[in-house]
Amino acid sequence: MILVYVESDTDGPVAEVSREALTFARSLSAAGGGIAIDVVLVGVSKGSTVEGAETLAAYGVRDVHQADGEAFASYAAAAHAAAVQSARRAAGSVVVIAGGSPRGTEVLAHVAARENVAMAANVVSFGGLSPFVVTRQVVGGAVMEEMRLDQRPALFTVAGHAVEATPAATPGAATVKPLEVEVGEADLVARVRTTSPRPAGETGDLKNARVVVGAGRGAGGPDGFGAVVELADLLGGQLGVSRVVTSLGWRPHHEQVGQTGIRIAPDLYIPCGISGAIQHWAGCASSKVILAINTDAEAPMVTKATYAVIGDMHEVVPALNEAIRTAR
Repeated sequence: MILVYVESDTDGPVAEVSREALTFARSLSAAGGGIAIDVVLVGVSKGSTVEGAETLAAYGVRDVHQADGEAFASYAAAAHAAAVQSARRAAGSVVVIAGGSPRGTEVLAHVAARENVAMAANVVSFGGLSPFVVTRQVVGGAVMEEMRLDQRPALFTVAGHAVEATPAATPGAATVKPLEVEVGEADLVARVRTTSPRPAGETGDLKNARVVVGAGRGAGGPDGFGAVVELADLLGGQLGVSRVVTSLGWRPHHEQVGQTGIRIAPDLYIPCGISGAIQHWAGCASSKVILAINTDAEAPMVTKATYAVIGDMHEVVPALNEAIRTAR
């Protein structure tokens, strides 16, 4: 039995990382001869549960184990881990999967500690069921490592955009089943108390953007982003930046692309003035087409890009913007 920890998101009751994890789980299920897939859904409203069940059915889910109540009114990793443990026992699951998001990784790390088993993070594929071997990203995605999971339950997270989220050919029943979970005071010591909305005027959903325009140290300072922001607007995309940009305080952290930021998989990525360090490449390697703009023809981003323009971003991008406006 396979159990998937499902997260909700601003774009719906089932986050994209969870839909990707479910798609990965179906491949694992098929390799095992059609193993059933259940999910655990924690702390969502009744309306969202119904909507979420419809989505989960489309992804081939058999049962939805829902944990609700005061303990899950706000996010607490240990409490969510307790819910995952309860759902695993209820379903008899020997494999537990989550999306490779900060939340999915944190919750499964808690589960691994409680179960006293190893956990593999950022898995991109599996190579066999007996023994169970997975391939995962390490060193910011620069190295692929094979890891054997002999213990049960086998726990792992699926790296963002390792697979494309795709509904199942045959829908599942997605029967919602209430889940009894014992949550102690210690499970609620660390929890989310308040959340703040994103300030008006700041960029939106970077991880799901089909076009991303990136900017790095080459922007030159906090006032050097005007042209790249305009290009992103002209292309109907989002702005993404390198780690050095957020470290210097030029742009907010939620715009950061990379190992410690957001992993993107747009149809088009245009990194401007970004050298392409390993940490940044880990966040953008899944882009379908990369058009790099850089003064250094030997920069890692340029050598890995689909196309490249060798030049100063402060000259190339404004010219590109003007060309787009003229063409329209």
